[in-house]
Amino acid sequence: MTRYRIRTRPTQPFAGERTQAVPGRGLEFYELRGYAQGDEPRFIDWRAFARTGRLYTRIFQAEAPARFTFFLDGSKSMQLHGKLPYAERVARLLVELARPEGAFFWGSGRYRGRLSWIEPGPSVLMNQPRPRGVTVLLTDGLDELDWSRLLQKLQRMVLVQIMAPEELSPGFGEALLHDVEVGQRLEVGQAEIQGYQAALEQHLLRLRSTARRLGSYALLRVGEPIVPGLIRQGVLEER
Repeated sequence: MTRYRIRTRPTQPFAGERTQAVPGRGLEFYELRGYAQGDEPRFIDWRAFARTGRLYTRIFQAEAPARFTFFLDGSKSMQLHGKLPYAERVARLLVELARPEGAFFWGSGRYRGRLSWIEPGPSVLMNQPRPRGVTVLLTDGLDELDWSRLLQKLQRMVLVQIMAPEELSPGFGEALLHDVEVGQRLEVGQAEIQGYQAALEQHLLRLRSTARRLGSYALLRVGEPIVPGLIRQGVLEER
């Protein structure tokens, strides 16, 4: 596993987080920036000067240490369908990969071998200061809150959504459902199930697109192989 690390650069084309733009340092070209007093002459792009008559400095990507703050959703819905034990396996894998750069838990400090689950769920983040570094959020994403606002507040984040196969594709025609998050019971039929699936598809799309603009995202189904799923969806990358 040491060949992999947690991806912190946005999966979609926005500015990265693990890398920093530094004049003339690093290995990967980033952009041209207007020359500023103090820039080293050896990093001036003379071809750009020949084309435009203006001085530009070549900017490169330089690696910067990432600090990871883990938030583990311990809400009631996470305790169903085997999600919590599976999420624990995911969390321990990611924490071990993050330890060389700094692994912390929201509300409890540096990781020292024990996972810290937050029973109220991600809603507590709405009224708290943004965690330092990159937030790694493990959740089923089923809390009733403004997810787009929350993810935008976190800014630098990795979202790993964990759901059970029966939540993604209910296999029944009629049932009496119990919403453990709000304590309500609801009798449903085929029409309600179809409406649920349509709403869930839109919800997953919004989560995925927002998370990938800010960092990375993966949807894992309880029981599926963890590492291949995280690599395939861009949460893990080779060092």
